[in-house]
Amino acid sequence: MSTATPTLVTPATTAEVTARLLRSATDGVVPPGAVRAVRLTADWAGPVSAPLTGEDAVQAACGIMHVHGRAAGRPLPLGVDYAATAAGVLAAQGVCAVLLARHRGLGLDEVRTSAAQGALLALSQYLAAATAPVDDSGPTEPTAPGGATLVSAEGTAFEIETLDPEAWRGFWHRLGVPARTAGRGWEPFRQRFATAVCPLPGELRAAVRSTPLAALGAAAAAEGVSLVALPDDPAFAAAAEPVRLTAGPLYAPVPAAGTPGGALPLAGVRVVESTSRVQGPLAGHVLRLLGAEVVRVEPPGGDPMRGLPPLARGGSARHSALNAGKRVVEADLRTAAGRDTVRELVAGADVFVHNWAPGRASRLGLDAEDLWRIRPGLVHAGASGFGDAYPPGLTPIGTDYLAQARSGLAAALRPAGEVPAPSLMTLTDVLGGLLCAHAVVAGLLSRAHRGHGVRAASSLLSAAGLVPRPPVRRRAPSPLELPVRTADGCLYLGERTRTDLPLLARLTGPGAAGPRAVAARFGRRPTGRWLELLDLAGASATEVCTDLGALPRDPRFLGAVDPAPPGGHATVRSPWTFA
Repeated sequence: MSTATPTLVTPATTAEVTARLLRSATDGVVPPGAVRAVRLTADWAGPVSAPLTGEDAVQAACGIMHVHGRAAGRPLPLGVDYAATAAGVLAAQGVCAVLLARHRGLGLDEVRTSAAQGALLALSQYLAAATAPVDDSGPTEPTAPGGATLVSAEGTAFEIETLDPEAWRGFWHRLGVPARTAGRGWEPFRQRFATAVCPLPGELRAAVRSTPLAALGAAAAAEGVSLVALPDDPAFAAAAEPVRLTAGPLYAPVPAAGTPGGALPLAGVRVVESTSRVQGPLAGHVLRLLGAEVVRVEPPGGDPMRGLPPLARGGSARHSALNAGKRVVEADLRTAAGRDTVRELVAGADVFVHNWAPGRASRLGLDAEDLWRIRPGLVHAGASGFGDAYPPGLTPIGTDYLAQARSGLAAALRPAGEVPAPSLMTLTDVLGGLLCAHAVVAGLLSRAHRGHGVRAASSLLSAAGLVPRPPVRRRAPSPLELPVRTADGCLYLGERTRTDLPLLARLTGPGAAGPRAVAARFGRRPTGRWLELLDLAGASATEVCTDLGALPRDPRFLGAVDPAPPGGHATVRSPWTFA
């Protein structure tokens, strides 16, 4: 390969993901020496002043275990190198951004990022919600544990997806569930993307448990509900390239829409986005953090997600976490006038980003070929759910949990003996948004060196394929391999510490020496005291974040998270430092 594996990259998974993405973005585009000249640092902790020396420690300290474990009622590790994978995408994107900046005359040659910053960025929405002002006047969000995975009469686990309450009601009606009972399940189901819990009524689980999978599939198809069975095998035949760049028409190179200035690599680049939910807005958010001007197209009256509680400064904290700082233009894309508005915006832009359903761009006359007639050098980025993994007309709704299911990631997250189930933390939405943003930067780099427009395609499925997973499901963990409860919180023991049972038995005091008994004795002392005792014994452990609302006040995170201003919410800082 033409790109040397970057030095100063500590997590092995980060190095692998970085090298893979840089290969596809730079081979044949820029000289190998130019790539090697970029100084990249990607470690575990970055600006977080805590001894984070591994994936589990990052997940524990930054809150991933907390959010992932909400559905189970206790913090849990993901069991895969998620934060390190996110850091790999950020690292590759950072290197490409530096290469682009140098081509445009900006004097950058160094970029730094970390797994902890990748983890915090993944938690942006959850952190915003946890730090928004408390409002007791509106409806309360579901907080009780519970997952959305269902099991058929044959014992097959599966996920369903619909964004339509009538389709939801219709599906359960076909299974004989009363409308009132089905209605009690709609809000937890609809809000699971935001809350990471889904406490469904037991009657719904009983209804599917007595119904064969074929009948469930027929009921789902009749109501327009997507149903995806969960494979027990975590292996996934990932696409050869997570991002697909296709050259468009040649054009006479012109400067970016704005004038480069400042220290950010995408300064002067203009992005138009028409996106929804998490994947697309996050891509635009990341491009804005890189210095681009982002213009967001929303329907008349604004994005409905702006009203999603909790509110901060008059709008949804979750929506703000991904969309603050973007200029908004309202346009009804169902009308010719609305589509013309998009074309007018694109005429002065460098990038167009969407995460529409398959075929919608063509039906609207806003596909790459359509927009290249207006702006031949445009980077047209489509972020889909499944790419071309399904035949036309048979593609499920492109949402996070179905992508986790289809890719085998859901199986990798659960140990053998448990029902495979996606995490209700939006893992692939976040990775998909990061991957889309990387595709845009790679497209801009290709455009700059080759003088043509670019179609950049990525998907939730291809993003899920970046996460390494074992060929078979891992064994069930022992009690000491999970976060242990203390008198006032939780600890995650270091790898060597949790296997040194004699040491732990001695530290925790008299009693049985088995893992379960030793884990239970951690409840006798507070977290701080255990950290002191473990440190004196030469053992390692990480305090588990169990309250995202407290994280911005933690002095260890001052370099990575900005606390909430009056009436606002906390925000995650840019995951890169450029120099």
